[in-house]
Amino acid sequence: MNSKRENISKALKRYIPECYIPYIVSLMFSENLAFRISKPRKTKAGDYRPPFKGEPHRISINGDLNPYAFLITTVHEFAHMTTYVKYGGQVLPHGLEWKSEFKRLLIPVLEQKELPLTIEKALLNSLNNLKASSCTDIHLMRALREFNALDDSTELLENIGNNMYFRLGKMTFQRGILRRRKYLCTEVNTGKKYLVNRLAEVEPLKNEE
Repeated sequence: MNSKRENISKALKRYIPECYIPYIVSLMFSENLAFRISKPRKTKAGDYRPPFKGEPHRISINGDLNPYAFLITTVHEFAHMTTYVKYGGQVLPHGLEWKSEFKRLLIPVLEQKELPLTIEKALLNSLNNLKASSCTDIHLMRALREFNALDDSTELLENIGNNMYFRLGKMTFQRGILRRRKYLCTEVNTGKKYLVNRLAEVEPLKNEE
């Protein structure tokens, strides 16, 4: 292993289970790629950008994810990269081609038999009917969240009552009705309606603030 791979492997120990590092590093070196650990983002856990004007493929992953969420999100974004390599930009972002690539890249992860059983089971179910991302697969998202650091000030949105107030980021909302996997919530200051994932971590408020 050359020094660059060694340095990357050491850096990844902070973010993913060590047994999966060789596989992720091998994916990193499969194409000309710029891989970045990102600051936490509310709207996405990872991002892929195709090459542009001589720049390499670009992948960024939120640095605050727990090790298993970081691993699965990374594989998700690599599936975007390999889909682009095979098909260019002529296919849907989460279409059949991407689903096939995501499944292909997940198989080596599952074959190592090092995942917690709850996550392994959720992933196997996902492979039969892949969703757009782990953030839209309720069962996988719950399994991954089991390994988040505990925060007594937050609660899952689905666990607070209808019409209850909560804070998400810098905004205050009132929870409304459930529409499939998201609640229709009203932003208090503007009255605007937003769809918020039922598994969003929010700060419950006893009174409207």
